[in-house]
Amino acid sequence: MSRGLAPGPVDLADPDWFLGDAVHETFAELRRTDPVHWQPMDGEPGYWAVLRYADAVEVARHPEVYSSWRGGIMIEDVDEERLALTRRMLLVMDAPQHTAYRQPLAPHFGARVVGRMEEQIRGRCRAILDAAGEQGDVDVCRDVAGPLPAQVMGEIMGLPPEDTARIRRWAEVQLGGQDGEVVGGYDGNAMLDMVTYGMELAASRRAAPPREDVTALLLESTFEDGHRMDDAEFGGFFVQLVTAGNDTTKTLVSSGVYELLRRPDQLRLLRDDPSLIPGAVEEMLRFCNPVHYQRRTALIDTTLGATRVQAGDKVAIYYTSANRDDDVFPDAQSFDVRRMPNQHLSFGIGAHFCLGAQLARLEARVLFEELLATFPTIELTGDPVRIRSNFINGYKRVPVRLGR
Repeated sequence: MSRGLAPGPVDLADPDWFLGDAVHETFAELRRTDPVHWQPMDGEPGYWAVLRYADAVEVARHPEVYSSWRGGIMIEDVDEERLALTRRMLLVMDAPQHTAYRQPLAPHFGARVVGRMEEQIRGRCRAILDAAGEQGDVDVCRDVAGPLPAQVMGEIMGLPPEDTARIRRWAEVQLGGQDGEVVGGYDGNAMLDMVTYGMELAASRRAAPPREDVTALLLESTFEDGHRMDDAEFGGFFVQLVTAGNDTTKTLVSSGVYELLRRPDQLRLLRDDPSLIPGAVEEMLRFCNPVHYQRRTALIDTTLGATRVQAGDKVAIYYTSANRDDDVFPDAQSFDVRRMPNQHLSFGIGAHFCLGAQLARLEARVLFEELLATFPTIELTGDPVRIRSNFINGYKRVPVRLGR
């Protein structure tokens, strides 16, 4: 297949394109006609957009062919200094480094350990919802979905509670950097600021009495060849864990609330039978995956579907398309809280399956249980506003009125 121009107005690299109404219709057409779609970019090499479920799985399951480390996970190329910073993140590592760094952490984010946090998370949810209920008219993103993951990640990492607000702000700016309103005049480099904070945290914790939290685990673990993290490595790890734990869960919950309010029949099902909420969370993950894509870089010449991919090519897995592939999900464009099975790709698949998946599921489930139990009525008071981004798939405002 030749690298032709993108048909019509389609530009998957343009953040404004995702603000339009034709995203899912266009993806459906491309899955039928051009499932490994060549997307040109202004000022730098284009990339292959992988749109079918089966092809997305193929890329994700073969990191020896499609590398995270080589060029990072964003379609925009970055300079070597920034790439070096991102390579300290688990998400951007390849095996064997990825395996060595992930292995000590994985048990601490597993279902059994995370499950012990349920009552603590439920208490935090109730406090957040009580405060929101006092206001009545709230923004789900800011007042409901945002505070919980920030507080939980702060506790897991052993961070001072007074630092929660600025860490949450850094996460928002990093992931929402293509939206001028989200950045909101932030003066600085949010990633570098967070790395610096992480390095200072590591230094202070090494000098303090030992504690039991994920920060201590990272600093005390022995990795490859007896290696332990230095402050700079910890800073990179810190950015990924805290940013992913904050903003993507906020995006999932706020999008899920909106999808339910658009569909009173689906909301009624959950109110009548709260046991459906875990499945509803999975459908939210499928239908409103928090990130549109992740990039890989081909290490060798290969074939994907019927498309020849050359070594060095950028390859982007589009979850927003794969999660609505009719070959996998019957009636894929419909939101159905009773959908079963639901093998969405929103947490990834293979070696890079999301480390915090069980925590995100628990936070979302408990928050929706408490939200629906606390407020008999929830009404939209205005049009939600999507974030301008080719990476983040969600809203920056979802205005609602909460009624007791």
